[in-house]
Amino acid sequence: MWAQKVGEQLGHPTRSVAGWLVSKFLKTYNQVLEENTVRLSGIQPGDTVLELGHGPGLGLQSAAKLLTEPTGRLIGVDYSEYMHQMASERLKELVACGKVTLHHCDVAALPLADSSVDKVFHCNCYYFWPDLKKGASEIHRVMKPGGLMVTTLRLSSVAAFAAKRVLPGENWRPEAYMAALRESGFTDVRMEDKQHKHITFQAIYATALK
Repeated sequence: MWAQKVGEQLGHPTRSVAGWLVSKFLKTYNQVLEENTVRLSGIQPGDTVLELGHGPGLGLQSAAKLLTEPTGRLIGVDYSEYMHQMASERLKELVACGKVTLHHCDVAALPLADSSVDKVFHCNCYYFWPDLKKGASEIHRVMKPGGLMVTTLRLSSVAAFAAKRVLPGENWRPEAYMAALRESGFTDVRMEDKQHKHITFQAIYATALK
């Protein structure tokens, strides 16, 4: 029972004591991954960038600093209304000036135009999606030809969560997500081991082929 409740809050934090604790956990656990995901995405000053499952907004905050040209635009989506509100508060000045746009929505139904995004990044996110193929197809739809998608995870930790049944099914396996990306039209799909100080993590890359 506890594992199911933890999994529910990790995938969809709510405004509750459990949701607040999960938000604190995400800030601590994800910060290094978020910052490295942004770095690996190769964001250019004038890019349109999308983060999926932005959580409390740490990755958005890092990415926004790189979008120094007037055309640079940052978009964030999250299925949790609580996380959407937290990120909205954290980035309220950037939202107010139009540099950042946040959407409370499902990754399988992004409110974005076709071929409108240069870079997509996300962190510890895909294994909470009910349908990997729908999510991957929607990401591919909104990306410009040749656009890069990067996601990161700590595979050892994810596998441990899965063993305790905190994560549902087999979607946590990187191979499942990489297969969905290829089926959706991505090319050069690969996973690499990365190191940041004493932390080992994995990065999955995919290029939108159109």
